[in-house]
Amino acid sequence: MMADGLDRLRFDNRFLAELPGDPDTGPRRREVRGALWSRVAPTPVAAPRVLAVSAEMLADLGLDATDAASPRFAEVFGGNALLPGMDPFATNYGGHQFGHWAGQLGDGRAISLGEAVTTTGERRELQLKGAGPTPYSRTADGRAVLRSSIREFLCSEAMHHLGVPTTRALSLVATGDEVIRDMFYDGRPQAEPGAVVCRVAPSFLRFGHFELPAARGEHDLLRRLVDFTIARDFPHLRGEGENLHADWFHEICTRTARLMAEWMRVGFVHGVMNTDNLSILGLTIDYGPYGWIDAYDPDWTPNTTDAGGKRYRFGWQPAIARWNLMRLAQALAPLFGAVEPLQAGIDAFGTAYTAAERDNTARKLGLAECRDEDVALIRDLHALMHAAEIDMTLWFRGLMDLNLDAPAPAEDSFYDPALRATHAEAIDAWLRRYTDRLRDDPLPADLRRERMRLANPRFILRNYLAQQAIDRAEAGDPGGVTELLDVMRRPYDDQPGREAFAARRPDWARNRAGCSMLSCSS
Repeated sequence: MMADGLDRLRFDNRFLAELPGDPDTGPRRREVRGALWSRVAPTPVAAPRVLAVSAEMLADLGLDATDAASPRFAEVFGGNALLPGMDPFATNYGGHQFGHWAGQLGDGRAISLGEAVTTTGERRELQLKGAGPTPYSRTADGRAVLRSSIREFLCSEAMHHLGVPTTRALSLVATGDEVIRDMFYDGRPQAEPGAVVCRVAPSFLRFGHFELPAARGEHDLLRRLVDFTIARDFPHLRGEGENLHADWFHEICTRTARLMAEWMRVGFVHGVMNTDNLSILGLTIDYGPYGWIDAYDPDWTPNTTDAGGKRYRFGWQPAIARWNLMRLAQALAPLFGAVEPLQAGIDAFGTAYTAAERDNTARKLGLAECRDEDVALIRDLHALMHAAEIDMTLWFRGLMDLNLDAPAPAEDSFYDPALRATHAEAIDAWLRRYTDRLRDDPLPADLRRERMRLANPRFILRNYLAQQAIDRAEAGDPGGVTELLDVMRRPYDDQPGREAFAARRPDWARNRAGCSMLSCSS
C-alpha cells in the first residue's frame, strides 16, 4: 500500500517490551496469571467509515485532515489493518466494582494498537474501544454500539477543552456491522449500529492493574509494574526503594484529588467510579453512563445500575475517590515496611482536595481568594440551588454579569417557576451576602468577570445534546457529532448564534432515555 502520513507514526511498545506477557495469544477467554498483557488482534469489521475525528489529536500525532480522509485511516482505526510497528494487546487488571472485589477484569473490549512516540518524545497509546473480543471479554462480544461510542468520543474531547485531565479521542469509525444490546436490561435486546473509538492517552493504567497482582500474591510482578510505571510515566520522581514508591503514591493521591475538584467544578458525574475506572495518571477514563448536572443535585447519578444505592452520585465522588485510593494503598502495602507512607498519601489527598475546592470557590465566585467565610457562602448556595432546582451551569455563568446595586438571578437557570417563587426570599438574601462580599474583595470588576468566565463554562456536553447528535447519526447523518464537537472546543466563549447549545435541559428530556440516566450497555 502506498505510504502516507500514517507511516510517520513510530512505536516503541515499551509496555510489551519490559513487562511479562501471556504466552497464549488470541481472544480465547481465559484466566491470565503472572502476566500483565495478552497479544490479541482487533476483529475486522464489514465496512469501516470515519464519522468524526479530533483535529487537535490529529495534529498531536503529526497527522492532518488528508490522512484522516484516506481509506487507510478508516481501515487502521476501524480495526482492519495495522501500521508498521503496531503490536496489538489487551491488558490484565482487576478491580472493586460497586464496593466489591471482582477479581480479574481486564480490557474486555479495548485493544491497544501500540505506544506511539511523537517527535517531541511524548507517549501516545492508541487504543481501539469496540474492536472485538479479548481474553478478558468474559461472556461479552468485545464490540461497542454507535450511541455509546459517540458519547465517549465527544466527552473525551469536551473534557479536554474544559481543562479537565482526561484521556482523549482521535476518531469515531462506524463498522458497518450490527451489535445486539439490551439497552434497558428488560429482556428485549435489539440490533444497533456498531462503532469503534480510538482513545489516546500517555497510559491507560488503572488502579486495578496494581490490585490484581497484589490480590493474587504476585508481589514480584507488582513491584515490576510499579517500578516500570514510575520510570515510564513519572520520570521526574527521583530516589529509590520505599521513598520513591511513597513519593509516587503521594503524587497519585494529589492528582486524583485535583481531578475530583475539576469534576465538581464543571458538574461532571462519572457514573461508574470502580477502581478499574480510575487512572493511575489522574485522568478521566472510561466514559460510560456519565452525566452532567442540570438542576443542582448532589444525590444525582446518571447510572441506572446505581439508581438504588447511588454509590457514585455527584456529591460522593471525592469520597469514593478516597475509598479507591485506600484500596490502591492496600494493594501496594507489600512494597512497604510500614503503613505510614501510604497513610501520608491518603492524607495528602484530603489536603489537596480542600485546597483545590477553595480555589474553585474563589474562581467561580470571582474572588481574589477563598476566605473561611466563603466556604459557608458557597455551601449555602449549593443547598439553595438544590432546593430551588437551579441549573448549576447557567447560575454561575449568570453571576458574571450581576448588577451589584440591584442583584437579580439569571432567570433562565430556574426549572420550576413554583420553586423559584417559594425560595425567592432566600435567593435574594444570598445575593445580598454575595454582593456585600464582592464589595469587600480587591479584584477589579473586569478581572473578576474574566476570572469567572474561565472557571464557569458557557457550554457543557449535556446529555440531551449528545442524544440529539446520536439520533441524527443513527439516522445516517453524523453532522450533529462534528457540530457539537466544534461547540465544545470553546466552552468558555459565548459563540454567538449557538445559544441553543447553552440552554437548560428542556422538559421533554427530563426522563427520556439517553437524556437523563443511562445504562452501562454499550
